[in-house]
Amino acid sequence: MFRYQGTAFINDHGKALNIDGNIDAENRNINIHNKHGKINQQWDLVYVDQYPDEPTKGQLNKNFGFFVDRDFHIVSELRSHRYLEVFNGNNGQQPSIKTANGNKGQLWWFDQVSKTVKSRISNRSFDIRSSGKSNLLQLYNTNSGWW
Repeated sequence: MFRYQGTAFINDHGKALNIDGNIDAENRNINIHNKHGKINQQWDLVYVDQYPDEPTKGQLNKNFGFFVDRDFHIVSELRSHRYLEVFNGNNGQQPSIKTANGNKGQLWWFDQVSKTVKSRISNRSFDIRSSGKSNLLQLYNTNSGWW
């Protein structure tokens, strides 16, 4: 039998629901482990009838800090205040900074469904090259991994 105590699900033997390996990844297995209180054993319990509605177009997603499906520019704080731009938005294309020019390649938006920043020119999302093993940003078809 499990009980919800603080932020953990604990059984009668002091074992807790545990995310295997403390790795935050899609489809990661859950196991039972001695209670240690680290973050991979902490859970929020949210009853369905109290779960807040997802923000809709134009509303702020407070968890991510973006307005849903509302165009924005990403502007560098360097002296010239150039805009993040992508030319055609093909898979694997790396954005760069350019002077503001009104091109659609400088428009970005937050997709509430995938929880990703997307290019308005291609509908592709921010991604990290080589499945997160690189330090290069690219645009790619939306996937569930944020390395």
